[in-house]
Amino acid sequence: MIQKYTVVILLFFMVLSFKPEQKNKVIKKPNILFIMTDDHALAAISAYKGFLSKVAPTPNIDRIANEGMRFNNAFCTNSICGPSRASILTGQYAHINGFFKNEGGGDFNSSLETFPKILQKNGYETSVIGKWHLGTSPIGFDYFKVLLNKEGQGTYYNPIFELANDSIVEEKGKYSTTVIKEDAIKWLENRTNKDKPFLLMYQFKAPHRPWEPAKEYANYLENVTIPHPETFNDDYTGRTSAKNAWMRIDGHMNRKDVKIKPPKGLSEEALIAWNKYGNEEGEFWTPDEKMTEAERKNWKFQRYLKDYLRCVKAADDAIGEMLNYLDKTGLSENTVVIYTSDQGFYLGEHGWFDKRFMYEESMHMPLLIRYPNKIKGGSVKNDMVLNIDYAPTLLNIAGIQAPKNMQGKSFLSILENKSKRIFRDAVYYHYFEFPYWHHVQPHYGIRTKKYKLIHFYYNIDEWELFDLEKDPNELNNIINNPENKELINKLKTRLEELKIEYKMDKSLTELREMTNIRINRRYLNEPAN
Repeated sequence: MIQKYTVVILLFFMVLSFKPEQKNKVIKKPNILFIMTDDHALAAISAYKGFLSKVAPTPNIDRIANEGMRFNNAFCTNSICGPSRASILTGQYAHINGFFKNEGGGDFNSSLETFPKILQKNGYETSVIGKWHLGTSPIGFDYFKVLLNKEGQGTYYNPIFELANDSIVEEKGKYSTTVIKEDAIKWLENRTNKDKPFLLMYQFKAPHRPWEPAKEYANYLENVTIPHPETFNDDYTGRTSAKNAWMRIDGHMNRKDVKIKPPKGLSEEALIAWNKYGNEEGEFWTPDEKMTEAERKNWKFQRYLKDYLRCVKAADDAIGEMLNYLDKTGLSENTVVIYTSDQGFYLGEHGWFDKRFMYEESMHMPLLIRYPNKIKGGSVKNDMVLNIDYAPTLLNIAGIQAPKNMQGKSFLSILENKSKRIFRDAVYYHYFEFPYWHHVQPHYGIRTKKYKLIHFYYNIDEWELFDLEKDPNELNNIINNPENKELINKLKTRLEELKIEYKMDKSLTELREMTNIRINRRYLNEPAN
């Protein structure tokens, strides 16, 4: 009997001591705020300490760097708006996702897998607000409001937007940057399911041409003289393609670019022609016949740069308001903030405006990332990353494995400071458009930590080689130096390997045919003036 009671007591205490297996704690996935401007050069972000950093600081964008990580060597794979955006979304080179040209390249294939689609399928609430510029309507988003007019560029004033409910709205009397800022914050406030993590792509038109500032910034930098970059008076010695490009501030800026008031009484057609005069080679104009060549070039430069920087200032302030909203609502604690631009831009370097070339100023993209509890504030990385790496990285941040057809590589290990190897020894670049808009020869090339090799091939056949350590401004083409023969062979061999890796091992005839393709786009076609 005693034995029986002993068993009962033991069983009783076993029951008391039994603890059901604890359920795995649900780890909340991080929110992702992806901020992108258009044509924002590193020189115009003071965190990068370029020649404009003291003249026109960007304290709010800098905050992301100060509280996170700055990448010094983030590169686009094709320095033009639409193709770069398509590569960011798909994690693929432009020739693979099919959107390799803005001009005559058709529209983005919306059936392709993109990182927003994958995030949406994995429980994220997704939204894109601002510039899209890919033709087809955004897919993979629970909500979108994207610029539609001017072939998807939108306008700074009275912008027209396409909405997720198939409606189109013109924001009359409003400024593009302000509308995008207000709508993005409103979307966060009105989210239907705040238990879900979110992806918000917060994308500005600014500071894209024609650089029209908001009225409240019209006097910003008014009494400041903008310094010239080191290569302002480049004479393009040894670089045929650079010499023949239609990107010179003094030779190819039109009257609208620098806000010259047109004569009264012009017809609509005459007004468009008057405004755009100066775009092409030989269309010379001057604000004052008495100006010397140097005076005229500086006058145009000051007008251009100040308007560009005024557009940047508005975007920087809008970004500051968003960061403050995240703080105020407690969202900062679990939100990864990414700041980037679709490519770099020339702010007088080589005497230019615009982008397209594989040279440093346009190939570089700003990339700043704040990742709470993962990144030590003020971190700086020199690893070479590409815009095709953004998609797999963002998926990895969300705990999702990237699809195998994404050509980019996740740099999450760099963010978490766990990378113990060289992320990339070389990057491949390819630009296809010609002749519009700036008469830049199609070219491809390879960049390593120390060297850059470029092949221009459309209606010329020329190579350029630069030693980036000795010649960071890329002024001295050393391709014809006989001492570099072995180096050139090594670089060409590595270049061919990258072309095979990225499925771009095509003949020059095939490449020229890609440039010659002309496919119409879907956008509202209004005359560009």
